[in-house]
This record gives sequence, C-alpha cells and structure tokens, in this order.
Amino acid sequence: MGTMRTPRAVGPTARALLAMLMLAVLAACASGGKKASELERMQYMYSAAIRWGDFEGAWNLVDPDVREAQPMTDLQFQRYEQVQISGYRELAAQSDGETAVREVRIGVINRHTMAERTVRYSEQWRYDEAAGRWWLTGGLPDLWGGE
Repeated sequence: MGTMRTPRAVGPTARALLAMLMLAVLAACASGGKKASELERMQYMYSAAIRWGDFEGAWNLVDPDVREAQPMTDLQFQRYEQVQISGYRELAAQSDGETAVREVRIGVINRHTMAERTVRYSEQWRYDEAAGRWWLTGGLPDLWGGE
C-alpha cells in the first residue's frame, strides 16, 4: 500500500485569489440569471397578451425605436380583432444574454369563417442595458402571411 500524503497548506494569497475568482463567477451567474429570468418574464407577458388577443398590450412590449419607426394604425389593430388565438406554443429558443430568438407556433381562428390555421413566428428580442429590460424588435406577428 502506498503512503498517504498530507495536503499542502494553501497560502493566504492563493486563498484570496480563489475567493475573488469564486465571487466573480457568482456575480456573473447572478447577472446572467437575472437577465434570463427577465427575458422569461417578458416573453411570458408577450405570449399572454397575444393569447388573450391584447395586441395593443403586446405592442407596448415592442422596442420603442421600432414603434416610432413603424407605428401601428387603428386599421392594423382592427385587423387583429378579426382573429382569435387558439394556441401559442414555443418550438425553440436561444439567447446569448444580449439577444434572443424564440420560434413559436400560433393557432389562429378567423372570427368570420371560423377557419383555423397555424402560423410560425420568430420573435427577436434584445436586451436594453440602460433600461434594464428586454424589448421585442420584430413587431407583432403577421397572422395573414403577408395578405
């Protein structure tokens, strides 16, 4: 049998460096975790607004620069009143901490014909460091396929 070695004592400098490294890792995890949970919260709010047909509420989660550059008209909002959402399902999602993409499938029912169809939609999100929040950058989903 071999002899057991006594572990070498770690000096105070090594302990201090290890403690600083652990604090830096914990801080990075906490800030990344906060961003991730904020993204989940905003995506939940957005999908809930869409599911309940609150397209004006969903519009408030769109990046203010996009809203200013491409404002929605009353007629466009009225068009959303012609449909009912029957489903909103996440298919895939990815994020690098500054931007995020979420692929969803939306069930859409035409209120006049009662015909149901599905639409695939790609949500694009960006993190606004100054505001400390996520914004949707692509606008509301096109539920008519460009028609």
